[in-house]
Amino acid sequence: MDRLQPPCPFEPLKAYQPQYFATRSRNANLLIILILGALSTVSPFSIDMYLPAFPQIAHDLNTSQAEISLSVSGYFVGLACGQLFYGPLLDRFGRKPPLYAGLSLFVLASVGCATARSPEVFIAFRLLQAIGGCGAGVGALAMVRDFFPVEESAKIISLLILVISVSPLFAPSLGSLITSSFGWPWIFAVLGGYALILVAVLALALPEGHKPDPGISLRPKAIVSEFVKIIALPQFRTYAIAGAFSFAGLFVYVTGAPIIFIGVYHLDQKTFGLVFAGLACAFIGGSQFNIWLLKRHQDQKIFRNALICQTIVVIVLLAGAWLDWYGLASNIVLLFLYLPFCGMAYPNAAAIALAPFSRNVGSASALLGFLQMAVGAFASTGVGLLHASSSLPIYAVMAVFAVIGLGILSISHARVQNSWSGDGGRDDVRP
Repeated sequence: MDRLQPPCPFEPLKAYQPQYFATRSRNANLLIILILGALSTVSPFSIDMYLPAFPQIAHDLNTSQAEISLSVSGYFVGLACGQLFYGPLLDRFGRKPPLYAGLSLFVLASVGCATARSPEVFIAFRLLQAIGGCGAGVGALAMVRDFFPVEESAKIISLLILVISVSPLFAPSLGSLITSSFGWPWIFAVLGGYALILVAVLALALPEGHKPDPGISLRPKAIVSEFVKIIALPQFRTYAIAGAFSFAGLFVYVTGAPIIFIGVYHLDQKTFGLVFAGLACAFIGGSQFNIWLLKRHQDQKIFRNALICQTIVVIVLLAGAWLDWYGLASNIVLLFLYLPFCGMAYPNAAAIALAPFSRNVGSASALLGFLQMAVGAFASTGVGLLHASSSLPIYAVMAVFAVIGLGILSISHARVQNSWSGDGGRDDVRP
């Protein structure tokens, strides 16, 4: 089968392969992966750690859990919009200065969240917290291409997901412990402290992966033009958008999990943390199984099949919720079947979408993240706007977005395959 080939408007990937990859030791590469993974966990920790505190936050701020769930959506909105600014900054000034600025804003916004006394102020500071923290995720994704060759991208992203997946394993339980022992504001104190530690690690342990490029313009017209040029590429557009709709189901699940398990099935905070961590193992398993699959199968094929299976499972979930077939155990089992396909879909979609880019990989990573977060924010907002008090509207939103993602891939895949031709073998999206 033909490989997808990078189009000519961008610098050839051959010229961009990190020349020092082969000369670094295994331990040095592992340290870089761990640091990039830690950067990638800033937002997941910010989302997952306070989920068990929803009832207490809602009580203290005199509102409902459904309204507090809008703070998750607000965070997603901040993630989406903020990334568009960080992309050009990361390309223009190098990776570290924008990361220092973003993490500093994250710390200040965390203080604001801890001291908020109304739901509106709390949601507003969550949005600012997201704008500060999103640079860490964009920078980590861009630095995958800085430090590792393109054929390693999907594998490295899967390894990052392994590190990211520590968040849902431990964050809810840690959040429950902090909430019950000290109160929910201390969750945001811990998050701010974590960001400060990351600033120190960046300064002391991570090399600069990308030299500042004064040729990257920060004028709005030039930035918009660059984004337009990136989204015009069929390979990027197809896999970035289809991957975003596929991954939106995970955003909806995270937003709706407290409503399903705490609101509907009345689990206490500790039990919810255990269930959430157990389901996170399914997502982790899928992302790591993807590494094994990449040694044997084409990344486009893995993504397509994962999206098909994801759609089937969520339709089964929706049908059961509509007909009131399922109890707590059934919901947990079917979600455990659903989440691995999210873990398999995202690394491949991201690697394929980013493969054609070199000099402007920061902007491409930012646009990829924006699309992912914008779609995820739109999807997760549905949970609050629909005033979800059962699993039915949550699974309905998940199913709609999975079907749209599969439709986009099905319509556009053949067009992308026909755009470029190459020699046979695994279609790793490389020259």
